[in-house]
Amino acid sequence: MKLWRDKLVEEERRVIANNREYNEKFEYASNRIKTSKYNVITFLPINLFEQFQRVANAYFLFLLLLQLIPHISSLSWFTTIVPLVLVLTITSVKDATDDYFRYKSDNQVNNRQSQVLIDGKLQNEKWMNVRVGDVIKLENDQFVAADILVLSSSEPHGLSYVETAELDGETNLKVRQALTVTSELGADMSQLAEFDGEIICEPPNNKLDKFTGTLFWKDKKYSLNNEKMLLRSCVLRNTGWCFGLVIFAGPDTKLMQNSGHTKLKRTSIDRLMNTLVLWIFGFLICMGTILGIGNSIWDTEVGKNFRSYLPWDRWVKSSIFSGFLSFWSYVIILNTVVPISLYVSVEVIRLGHSYFINWDRKMYFAPKNTSAEARTTTLNEELGQIEYIFSDKTGTLTQNIMIFNKCSINGRAYGDAYDELGGKMEISEKTCPVDFSFNSLADNKFRFYDTSLVEAIKLGDPSVHEFFRLLALCHTVMSEEKSEAELCYQAQSPDEGALVTAARNFGFVFRSRTPETITINEMGKQVIYRLLAILDFNNVRKRMSVIVQNPEGQIRLYSKGADTILFERLHPSNEELMYVTSDHLSEFAGEGLRTLVLAYRDLDEAYFNKWQKMHYHASTALENRDEQLSALYEDIEQDMMLLGATAVEDKLQEGVSDTIANLTLANIKIWVLTGDKQETAVNIGYSCNMLTDDMNEIFIISGRTVLEVREEIRAAREQMLGKPICNGHVFPEKNGPSQLRSVVEETVVGDFALIINGHSLAHALEADMKQEFLNLASMCRTVICCRVTPLQKAQVVELVKMYKKAVTLAIGDGANDVSMIKTAHIGVGISGQEGMQAVLASDYSIGQFRYLQRLLLVHGRWSYLRMCRFLYYFFYKNFAFTLVHFWFGFFCGFSAQTVYDQWFITLYNIVYTSLPVLAMGIFDQDVNEQKSLVYTRLYEPGQLNLLFNKREFFICIIHGVYTSIVLFFVPYGAFCDSTRDDGQHLSDYQSFAVTVATSLVMVVSVQIGLDTSYWTAVNHFFIWGSVMVYFSILFAMHSNGLFSIFPGQFPFVGNARNSLIHVTVWLIIIVTTVMCIIPVVVFRFLKLDLKPSLSDKVRYMQRARKKLRPTTHRMRRVNRTSSRRSGYAFAHQEGFGELITSGRNMRFNNPSPALTGRFMLSSTSWIENLRKKTTDAVSMNSSEKNVKL
Repeated sequence: MKLWRDKLVEEERRVIANNREYNEKFEYASNRIKTSKYNVITFLPINLFEQFQRVANAYFLFLLLLQLIPHISSLSWFTTIVPLVLVLTITSVKDATDDYFRYKSDNQVNNRQSQVLIDGKLQNEKWMNVRVGDVIKLENDQFVAADILVLSSSEPHGLSYVETAELDGETNLKVRQALTVTSELGADMSQLAEFDGEIICEPPNNKLDKFTGTLFWKDKKYSLNNEKMLLRSCVLRNTGWCFGLVIFAGPDTKLMQNSGHTKLKRTSIDRLMNTLVLWIFGFLICMGTILGIGNSIWDTEVGKNFRSYLPWDRWVKSSIFSGFLSFWSYVIILNTVVPISLYVSVEVIRLGHSYFINWDRKMYFAPKNTSAEARTTTLNEELGQIEYIFSDKTGTLTQNIMIFNKCSINGRAYGDAYDELGGKMEISEKTCPVDFSFNSLADNKFRFYDTSLVEAIKLGDPSVHEFFRLLALCHTVMSEEKSEAELCYQAQSPDEGALVTAARNFGFVFRSRTPETITINEMGKQVIYRLLAILDFNNVRKRMSVIVQNPEGQIRLYSKGADTILFERLHPSNEELMYVTSDHLSEFAGEGLRTLVLAYRDLDEAYFNKWQKMHYHASTALENRDEQLSALYEDIEQDMMLLGATAVEDKLQEGVSDTIANLTLANIKIWVLTGDKQETAVNIGYSCNMLTDDMNEIFIISGRTVLEVREEIRAAREQMLGKPICNGHVFPEKNGPSQLRSVVEETVVGDFALIINGHSLAHALEADMKQEFLNLASMCRTVICCRVTPLQKAQVVELVKMYKKAVTLAIGDGANDVSMIKTAHIGVGISGQEGMQAVLASDYSIGQFRYLQRLLLVHGRWSYLRMCRFLYYFFYKNFAFTLVHFWFGFFCGFSAQTVYDQWFITLYNIVYTSLPVLAMGIFDQDVNEQKSLVYTRLYEPGQLNLLFNKREFFICIIHGVYTSIVLFFVPYGAFCDSTRDDGQHLSDYQSFAVTVATSLVMVVSVQIGLDTSYWTAVNHFFIWGSVMVYFSILFAMHSNGLFSIFPGQFPFVGNARNSLIHVTVWLIIIVTTVMCIIPVVVFRFLKLDLKPSLSDKVRYMQRARKKLRPTTHRMRRVNRTSSRRSGYAFAHQEGFGELITSGRNMRFNNPSPALTGRFMLSSTSWIENLRKKTTDAVSMNSSEKNVKL
């Protein structure tokens, strides 16, 4: 380690097994994790610091300090401190509650039990007490407690099988293997306790697929790589037990290094309000300065004439100092332009919106008893401004379930359901599935609806039997028989598992395998096939074959793979059948199904024996082994006979396609960021119509070096723009560099898609290339990033946030999505198959992806609309209320005298006008939820931030200033020459105050009535009830009763009654109200008639059709008629065939001599080959598109 900027930076890690004393010298992190932000001691200071980062809170604290100075304050200090403390308390309680749930989640994980080897004995320890260097024992189906080096396992040769769904979203099993020298330790506690090997390895980092280190033990050293590591939160599968050495613990583990940090999220409206508060404060200072200067001038020119009976206070020595005090007095009086009640109201409105989300029954997912949940209350309106959605694939768009859906056998298609008259039926939950009771080994969960296929099986159709025999033999699935009729398949790819399960249900049951045999049950009869060879899958071959010998001695090759590959290798006699099958494949692909073609070839024994010898020599060659094997595979996989094709559905979640279509119509761009393979992600893209054959081009970025990636990005941009590019810039023909952006935007015509894999993305995100990558991606309708790490997901989100200044949303369901969920403006977690980590880190949680459109297009849009209307009205009513003091200052000698009495000032925002604006902010809607989903363009104003921005704020100020001028000058002018009915003057201070206050209440009440689009009983009650409450309180405050109790506080007995009984006063109130409202009505009428918005048009249609039965507008799902078909087993890994035939993953009580000899012939580096092939899989050619992929 070295000291860098006062912090220890770890250069390499040294660990000695079973030596805590040595390891503790390095002060490595413990295994305790902490995602919560606060503790009991730090909560108050940190939370207050965060809250006072909000400019308004700091502003009100400053005003509170001013009000504590009696010489300048004409208002009581409690009018500010009470609401300020209330706001701080409510926010603190909410933040503490959120953090407490994070703390509980941390505790639950930290207190899990783990078996640790201490003093030669296994002891149960909590996860948080596990230390670096400890040897721990894992058992089947247990989570891995930390990042550990595998020492030994219950499986042959130290093999372990692990599920990494929490890390990369994949549920297929990965294989890990211990070093041979440590696998010999087995489960011997004494040997494990004596193990004192030293590991020197890389420091903690976030690279999930990379680990480098060296083990030093018994004067020898052994190389370590990622294939010997089990990472935290993986699950041990199909392995009885394994022992491991803790290398990284707690925050140093790969999972936690990728999880990101909890960030304080603020909405764009919050940030805008911070800016507006600063502007308003500047405006307030200007008004205070004008009035302070006016006080000094007035005191010098006019005030000196009154000084004999209105003397200065003792500390006032000059007119300038008097103006200075008047300046601060006016700052306090005019502070109501931004009252603290604004923030109280904002929090109440957001809380109401959150409850609406929680209570929405249309977002309730019954199968899992999961309802939508707003886990934060501060981001609701941001849901109405989303421009980019970053989505995980597995478990988010898909159910991660593969289903055998249809097939084509010998030119006949199977899979559709038919009624009694032979007509095709739509398959639904009520459709009766095929009865598999004839097969005692059938999987009860399997569903198929075409009875004709079962009939063909029962009648013994040879083509059908051979079809399912191939599916039962040609695979790398492992079988575990828990009981007589209970089979459990472990497949390394879910689609391969679906095919074997289909064969099982149709009577061809895969039972077990050895390195030399495959045992299947054919229609109740057990048959043992001799396994002669497995021709393994890889991304170039796109097919897999097995060569088997049946009990009669016949040798046959069975093959399955992509149609474009197998059709080229068929015997010419299959031409007619190939065309028919091709039509079926097009039909299947058009429905978004993943297809494979099946074929076989009978082999002559002499030919096969010759080929087998060549295969043995090629498999043991030291040079060009892969090329030699590939040539042999190519030679034998020729002149095959076509059997048919399978169609497997990678089952999308319900409503995914419609949801993506609606969100796209709302101008929301959806990027898929997945840890899955490229082929899998592309297929899902086609299934949910993100990718279509109608696209102009699909660009695939798959370069492995910086130069290759840069060239591919530039070539793609050149093709899109039709112009050459140099150094990331378009060569302009006539336009200058300043017009580059418009050139890019205007010249991109057509739909494009971009697909990029993880290693290419790592280069694309480098500082000198990320701008080019973003420019290209932004011009594409669809972007799919494959094989990306959790950190890369977060980096992509951060890139868009930084350069596009767009509001982003990330949605996922696994721990591998936590980092991007925390990085995005809005994080949405789905309660999925992969645990609750994503939900716990999210701002909102939903049960299914399809609920996202309702969350955004209904709740999000309404929240944004309501908040914008609330803010506009709130600023308007407070400018109208406060600026009356400004105009009055010119007529009261700039003395900081208020127009209204103190009680009206105190109650105006708390009682008289608070509930109506809350009702509008919580319940208002421009159009109903159905129209919000149908007319998705209604969402665009939020993306463009049109409803409340700096322009709207200035319009609001102008509106408020005009209203304040009318409110002051109309009553003032009328009072100058008006008399009461008895001939007395009306122009006393209190009568004027009551008239202006009543006019103000009437104006703002009528105004909010005009602003309300959706009237409810609550709106009526609050608006008209507030007016009644105003008059009730007004007469009460001027009554004898209150005067007798508080004579000093309510001295103006009977003033309200004496003022409001006069017709003149009511005429002034009516004229003032009409003059304030008429311009608004005229402006809105002209705008509605001349330039109506989309919501205006939709509301007009609603009213026009109110008496008619509404027409339901449903988007018809358009199935793609794609010529593209899936390749073989898209989550499949190369090398498992070699693993099976080597027998190293199987146990034998009495291995035969022949089997032992077979092992001797096998390559000793089989596991290295497996890993090399897995990591170096060849990417698809980026110059092809759609079918040509």
